[in-house]
Amino acid sequence: MRIIQKVCCPNCGSKCERHNICESQICRTSCANCDYLMINCTRTGKVIEAYAPGIYAKK
Repeated sequence: MRIIQKVCCPNCGSKCERHNICESQICRTSCANCDYLMINCTRTGKVIEAYAPGIYAKK
């Protein structure tokens, strides 16, 4: 089962989509406006893949 939600992008604030894919326990949030991507496991909460232009990681 796949659940699609419209949410605000955590990177730019515009509308984006969150896809919850129950079979594989994956949640994918992506924004077409700023190219934000976050894929994480819904069971453990661990980040599998992430890309957020304009957000810099702490060193």
